[in-house]
Formats: sequence, structure tokens, C-alpha cells
Amino acid sequence: MVDIAVKFDPEIIIGVDTVNRAGSICAEFGGRVLIVTEQVLYENRSIERLTGILEDAGVETIVFDEVPPQATADVAETIAVIGQGARCNSIIGFGGLKTNSIAKITAMIIKSRMTVFDLLDGHESRRDIIPYIAIPTSGRDPFLFSRTFIAVDPRDRAVKLVKAPQGLCAAAIVDGGLLGSLSGKFASTTAFDGFCVAVEAYCSSRGNFLSDALLEQAIILYIQMIDSYVDNSIFDMVGNATNAGLLTALGCSVSSPGIGTALSFALNSRFNVAKSWCSTILLPYILERLVSARPEKLAKAAALMGEPTVGAPVSEAANMAVDAIRRRMGVLQVPARFKDYGLVLDRMVPIAEAARNLEFVAFSPWTVSAEDAYDLLKQAY
Repeated sequence: MVDIAVKFDPEIIIGVDTVNRAGSICAEFGGRVLIVTEQVLYENRSIERLTGILEDAGVETIVFDEVPPQATADVAETIAVIGQGARCNSIIGFGGLKTNSIAKITAMIIKSRMTVFDLLDGHESRRDIIPYIAIPTSGRDPFLFSRTFIAVDPRDRAVKLVKAPQGLCAAAIVDGGLLGSLSGKFASTTAFDGFCVAVEAYCSSRGNFLSDALLEQAIILYIQMIDSYVDNSIFDMVGNATNAGLLTALGCSVSSPGIGTALSFALNSRFNVAKSWCSTILLPYILERLVSARPEKLAKAAALMGEPTVGAPVSEAANMAVDAIRRRMGVLQVPARFKDYGLVLDRMVPIAEAARNLEFVAFSPWTVSAEDAYDLLKQAY
């Protein structure tokens, strides 16, 4: 049996309207908080709501709302200067994965002599940090409960894995009412994206009975979400997206995502293509690799997806998972090829190398080389 060590840094608060707890949490650390956020959240008045909650608790707010969609980690340097001048006691990351990544880095350097580039080059932050509170507006962060997270290096737009010090994240508030998703025909790509992370972590060499239990339920929820799009049926998207994302993040904290997740982050960091689209395009090719690398796990995933696996040989059952995903992708007409979005194959070599160099890829159930990562991109091109 594989040893399992579980330690979550943050207090985890889950549910609709749990953002109302932000005031009492931040008040414990002092009377001034810096909110790192995105201007798009003004559209539904989410920023006004959060600042009102904090001010009602006697907490003064300073808002940095200039995190662009393609932001790189060096934005944290600018935010840190603002936070130092305002003598902030804590930092809230309020937005998507990039915004929370930048907020984490800000909390790590704001009282330190370390720079963003020190962290990106692999130096570990010291203990002189201020508390960071995560309020994600995306339910698909596989690193929400992990000590590491993805950041984008401004020098070459490569993805890097940054290690956070113990105790950096004081609380994670996951409010389903704040979660957003893509609109229109591509809304289902968020479910394919989550499914990709969940199935990779399920098949990871680092997996164990605890991660299996968490990720099996996540796989079921993601397939139910996808099928609701296929059937155009009524389904609690917000609640189940929240639950699936939490289960996946918890599963990844004791297992590990794989090369598909790494490539999706790397592509999104370099090109203006949504990570969920990248994951969706790569997903069937990742599953084909898993048929050979972990047939028994993929056969079980096929059964969780509702495929008729009873009595079928393991390899045949494993292939049912690939067919099931391709079938659903075809019905929903989701993104299927990178070339359809103007990406140039010759520019993807650095993408493959950057993705392969992320530490968690070492836990893939097959040995992934940079050439292998590039071959996946070529297949999906």
C-alpha cells in the first residue's frame, strides 16, 4: 500500500453565499486587505459585493483590478509595491487561476527581498509572508489544495511550478454562486477540461485509494455535466461543477495531474486560447495513451461513464472510454484541432518542453519525454 500524507493549509469553506464569511476571516489578520481581481467581475457586481462585505466587517479594502487575461507573474511586483505602501495585512485572490496565482506570489514577496524571478527560478520563499485568502471564480483549479501552483514566466511565457511556503493560504472560500463558465457552444469545454484533469490524476502513478475515491466521484459528475449538454437536459451545473472541482482538487492534492494538464496550461500561457479548449482538444489523445499505460483504470473510468463494460476484456473496456469521449465531442461540436485556432505547429516545441519540465508530469503512468509531449501536440494539431 502506498503511504498517504495529507495536510491542507487552508480553512476550506464551501457553499453558496460563503463569500459572506470573508469579512470575519480577514478581520482576524488586521484592518486592511488587498484584493487582487479582474475587471470582468464588475459586470455582475461581484467586486462591489466583496468590498461591501469586508467594509461591513471593519476591514479597509484596496482593490487591484488590472490583472489582464494573459497576465504573467511579474504583475505581482507592481501589486506588492501597492500593498507595501498601503500596509496591507492580508491578500485576497478573487478571480480565475492566473489571478489567484499572481495573488499568491504577491503574498510571498510583499514582505520579502525575494523577487518574482527568484520564485520562478526555483528558490523557495522564506517565512516572511502575509496571509493569502483564495476566492476562486473558476471551479477547475487542480492546485487549490496543493503546495505548488502554476505561474507564467514573463521572460518567455513558459509555465513554471512555484512552491508556496507552508501556511501561505489561510482560507479558501469556494462559493458556487461566484463560479463562472464559458458561454454558448463552448460551455461544455469546462466539463471536458475538468474531466481531463480528473482522469489523469486517477491514472497517475502517485494515485492511491483516497485519490481514487475522490476522483471516481469527480469523473461521474463531469460526465453527468457533459451529458446534460448533449441531451439539453436540466442539471444543477453550478452545484455539481463546484462539487466536481473540489473533488478533483482534493484528489490532485494526494495524486497528481498529467501531461495533458501541463500542455493545456503551457498552451494557454503562450497563446490566446482558453485552457478549457486546449484540454478538450488533447483529451482523446491523452486517453489513447492511457489505454496502453493504465488499461485497468481506464476500463473502470469507462464503467463510471456508463459504458457497457461488463464481461468485456480490459483493453476493450478501456477503449470504450476513448470512444465515449469522442462521441460526446462530436455531438457537441467542441474544439477538435489546434490548427482551427491559428496555432502554428512549429511554435509548439517550446510548449512541449515547458510542459514536460513541470515536476508533476513525472508521475504520469508512462515516461513522458519532450518528444512525446510534442507528439501529442502534433496528433491534436
